Amino acid sequence: MDQLKALRYFSKVVETGSFTRAAQAFSVPPSSLSRRIADLEKSLGANLLKRSTRVVQVTEIGQQYFKQIQKILAQLEQSDETVRSYQAKPRGFLRISAMVSFGERLLLPLLDTFKTLYPEIILDISLSDELSTLSRDDVDIAIRGGYAPNERVQAVRLMDNEFIPVAAASYLAAKGTPVQATELKQHQGLFFRTPAGPSPWLCELDGQWLDVSAQPLAISNNGKWLGQQAVAGRGITMVPRWSVQDYLDSGELQELFIEPTLRVSQNPDLAIYLLYQKQQYLMPKVKVAVDFLVAHFSTSQN
Repeated sequence: MDQLKALRYFSKVVETGSFTRAAQAFSVPPSSLSRRIADLEKSLGANLLKRSTRVVQVTEIGQQYFKQIQKILAQLEQSDETVRSYQAKPRGFLRISAMVSFGERLLLPLLDTFKTLYPEIILDISLSDELSTLSRDDVDIAIRGGYAPNERVQAVRLMDNEFIPVAAASYLAAKGTPVQATELKQHQGLFFRTPAGPSPWLCELDGQWLDVSAQPLAISNNGKWLGQQAVAGRGITMVPRWSVQDYLDSGELQELFIEPTLRVSQNPDLAIYLLYQKQQYLMPKVKVAVDFLVAHFSTSQN
């Protein structure tokens, strides 16, 4: 018995609820498909389906079996696609997930150039600060901040992700310019939200980490909006430098130099990482996208 074919037949019957529709999907006679599944049931010693003249129902054990084999079939399909596309021209759907602010400000403006270079790649872009699970094939490439890679995921450092405190001259004129971290409690804060919650404002004093966050006025995962609120004189915000660099260059915002140095994490080395499964790099569409993005950000950092 060709068990792999039987697994695919069984899976399609469950999905369609019909031997006839499943057989049509594989261009085989319904009787042939039914025999394959019957042989599978015989080899397992269990009934996976309840058959009647009108409908096909999945047994309880059949439902469990169906759920378990989906991972196997998906992995096989992925392996088949990798082999088929190894020498092929980059094409097909490319799923990229990126943080909202990073995507809007830095990623999306690059994609017109990428599409010109690779017109047969169909981009599927998702902007979210939620963590994507590469192992579930939610996305081909994810761009995230402060990621610790594991053995199955390749992580390429794209750029620094330093958070800095900034405010408008109008706010500082009205409320004063804080110099010591302990003064921030008297100020209004615009906070950047991560999947773990609002980023605290931390400093290390006498060997201990202290939360010296200002009084919260607004919280958002959109660094662009927080920057706009800061420009309007609403309060102090602490966001990635890249998200407010234009405001710093124009003088609309000023970087605050506070002692001890403010951080949003006890880890001093925050960065933006490009993530992908190692085996996916064999696929032309993933390889060219990874190489394109890494080359761009490597050049922009020099």
